[in-house]
Amino acid sequence: MSEPFDPADVTWTRVSPRLAAARITTTSIVFGVPLLILVVVAVLTGEPWVWLPVAVLAAVLLWLVLLIGRQVRAIGYAERADDLLVRRGIMFRELVVVPYGRMQYVDVSAGPLARKFGIAAVQLHTASPATTATIDGLAPEEAARLRERLASRGEARLAGL
Repeated sequence: MSEPFDPADVTWTRVSPRLAAARITTTSIVFGVPLLILVVVAVLTGEPWVWLPVAVLAAVLLWLVLLIGRQVRAIGYAERADDLLVRRGIMFRELVVVPYGRMQYVDVSAGPLARKFGIAAVQLHTASPATTATIDGLAPEEAARLRERLASRGEARLAGL
């Protein structure tokens, strides 16, 4: 018997590990600046209790950096004959099934940081917001291939209606 989040007949394709590096960079910037400010304040004041927020923020940053790697390894997608499966999550798992015939359009996007790390995102849009799915962390070539393949499969399924 297969689990609801891991069907037995599916071969998952993982996203690029460069997604983890991009997310770690973003997290380090967001938490690193306040951490640096707190360290400067702690040094300038000389009070021992001021180091407590520094330690808490550093611990949170370390925990997030360790968590990001696991989160990225949990992301995957699988192309089946009639639909695309997208899964993500460790504690709160999610499996989105997008039927090819319900896809309206497919976007590929890459912001400045994503381009720096050589990754892109594919977003599938359907009539229902509940089945809209995004696959982050794809190599740009894979993102373009997936967009073309999904678009052609979607057109083929719509033609049969």
